[in-house]
Order: sequence, then C-alpha cells, then structure tokens
Amino acid sequence: MSSREKQDQLDDLDKRISAAKAAHTPKDHMEEHYSQANVAWRMVIELVAGLGIGFGIGYGLDVLFGTLPIFLVLFVFLGLAAGVKTMLRSAEEIQKGNMAEMAKRNEEG
Repeated sequence: MSSREKQDQLDDLDKRISAAKAAHTPKDHMEEHYSQANVAWRMVIELVAGLGIGFGIGYGLDVLFGTLPIFLVLFVFLGLAAGVKTMLRSAEEIQKGNMAEMAKRNEEG
C-alpha cells in the first residue's frame, strides 16, 4: 500500500469521524431556549391578533348600527375562538416538525 493510499484512507476516516461527532453534538442550550421563546411569542401574538380583530369588527358594527355592545361581545368571543384555533394549528405544525427531527435523528443514530 502506497503512502498516498494511506493518506486517502486517513482523510476519509477523519471525515467520517468529524461527521459522527457533528451528528451527536448537543445543541446549545441558549439556542433551544430562544427557539422555545419564539414559539411562545408566536402563539401569544396569534391569540391577541384574533382578539384584536374581533374587537375591531364588533366595535365597528356597533358604531355603524348604533347598537349596544352586542356585536362587540359576540365578535370578541369569535376572535378568541379563532385565535385559539390558530394557536392549536401552530402547535400541531411545530410538533410535527419536532417529530420529523426526532425521526431523522433516530435514522442516523
């Protein structure tokens, strides 16, 4: 075996070792923390947006028709329901992403 072949084998081994180490390197705790914070803020914003839109529509209809705040109350509840539904859809999407990531790790490991 020539020295060139040995060097190629060593380079190949080095690449495989580096790839294995990179696959099993734990994530930085702060990176994971910020990721979870982003998810939490996204859900809060979705809920507040639903409430705000419901409030705006209800208030506008009450002003337009000159009614007591019946439309305001009705649309605030509808906005709350829409915000919760959107939050649940986002949580399901995030959970699917996490499950796919875990499955990918299990296949590699």
